[in-house]
This record gives sequence, C-alpha cells and structure tokens, in this order.
Amino acid sequence: MKKESCYTRRFAVVTAILFHCWMLESNAHGQEAVMRMNGHGQISAEKPATPENVPTATVSTNAETKLHVGNIGNDWPPPVEDSQRFASFRFDRLEYALGKNADILRWDATGWYGGDYNRFWLKSEGDWKISNDGAGVVEVQALYGRFIARYWDLQLGLRHDYLFGPGANRSRTFAVIGLQGLAPYRFELEPALFISQDGDLSARLTASYDLLLTQRLILQPRADMDVALQSVDEFGVGKGFNSLDLGMRLRYEVKREFAPYVGIQWSRTFGETAALARRGGESTENVEVLFGLSIRF
Repeated sequence: MKKESCYTRRFAVVTAILFHCWMLESNAHGQEAVMRMNGHGQISAEKPATPENVPTATVSTNAETKLHVGNIGNDWPPPVEDSQRFASFRFDRLEYALGKNADILRWDATGWYGGDYNRFWLKSEGDWKISNDGAGVVEVQALYGRFIARYWDLQLGLRHDYLFGPGANRSRTFAVIGLQGLAPYRFELEPALFISQDGDLSARLTASYDLLLTQRLILQPRADMDVALQSVDEFGVGKGFNSLDLGMRLRYEVKREFAPYVGIQWSRTFGETAALARRGGESTENVEVLFGLSIRF
C-alpha cells in the first residue's frame, strides 16, 4: 500500500507540472494574437484574444489605418501642371527659285503660342522677283486656333495682302475661316476660306506629305490650289479655278531644326486668271528649280 501511494503522489506531481506548462503556452499564444491585431511591435497589456475583445481591436486598427493613410496624403507632391504655354516658329520654305521668267525669293513661315486647346497663330508667305521688275506679294495672317478634334485645329482671324512693284502698290484684308491638321495616312492639310473687305469670296487648299526615305532624308510632295467666286482684276484674280502649284522637295535633316533641301515646282494659272496674266505680259506656266532651307525654332 505504501508503494502504491508513492506512485500516486508522483503521478499527481507530474500531472500538475504538465498542466502548468500548458497554461503558460496558452497565455503566450493569446498575447501574440493581440499583438498582431493591434499592429504594433510592442507587447500588449491586453488580455488574450477572446470573442468579446476582437471587435474592439478591429475598430482600433481601422482608425489607425485611416490616420496613417491621411498622413501619407498630406505628404503627396502637388498635381502635375498640364496647362503650360509653349511657342514654336518655323520656316517650312525659305527658298530661292530659278525659273524661266524670273528668279524668285520665296518664304512660308508659321508660328504659334499657346497650350493644347487654345493658340495664337501667325502665318506669313510671299514671293519677291529679285531678277526682273522687283515685284512681289506679302501675305500675313493672324489667327485664333481652337482644338476641335484629334490632330485638328479650327482657325479664325484676319489676313492682309500687300502687292508691290513698278506700278501702284495695292493691299486688301480678309476674314479667315480655316482648318489645320493631319488627315489619315499623315497628310498635312490646310483648307481655308477667305472673305475680302469688299465681300469677295475665295478659298485655298494646301496639302503636303513627308515620305521618310531614311530617318534624315525626307521627300515632301506639296500641292497648293486657289479658287475664287468673283473676279478682282486689280489683283490679277479671275473667277473660278485660279492656280495650281505642284512641288517636290528633298531635304536632309542635319538636325531636326535645320534641313537644307533641293526641289522642283510646276506652276500654272487657269481660266480668267490666266487671261489676266497674259494681258499683263506674264506667263501662265512656269517650272522652277528650288534651293532652300527648312528651319525650326
């Protein structure tokens, strides 16, 4: 009996030790769970996770998360400025033309200032016969441009023409309604309607295309057409289809902003305009060899 009672006491002691170790391990797991729920790296003094404690810990975590996100938002950089103003100016054509009637200095310049939707446009083009009678014409346009579709601007404004030469100088002013943009297959188009100060109506279409032979060697065909609804003898303009210019220019872009070119251009007047040219002793058809520069700023 004594021996049996000794074994019983030993069994009770071992059982008590094992139960105590189990309780310690349970408490440690409970503290770790509370730490994970609180989101802190410090030991929490809260009780082990129980069903009644879980909602409180969850609410605290959500509040801390909102506060944390708010702090990050205050440190964000300011929004990107996407309404900046830019400017551009270029000579599409600055050329010397050798023809059978006269050698001509010709230019075609375009500049603009503004943003993505609204721009102020300034355009100028003209001819100066430097080897004959020194006659020439200068055209200047001041336009407001509004982005209306992808690659297209609507342009409204004024155009002023000034003709000079051996006789009396003449000038007139137009209202302008036009478009400028990029058509499918990368054709650059500039159709425009002009209404003169006397109510005369005329129109012009300019079309060009850049064919990349290499990344720097570019062939550009170009066409210019003019029509008028009324005759204006003083300015050598007849009713109907007035003139057609077809040119081909081969340029080499030393830099994107600087490109010398050579080319050839055929010009012809038609109908009443051709009759007015013959009456003034001018040719109705001309072929020119071109040497020029294309410059961008």
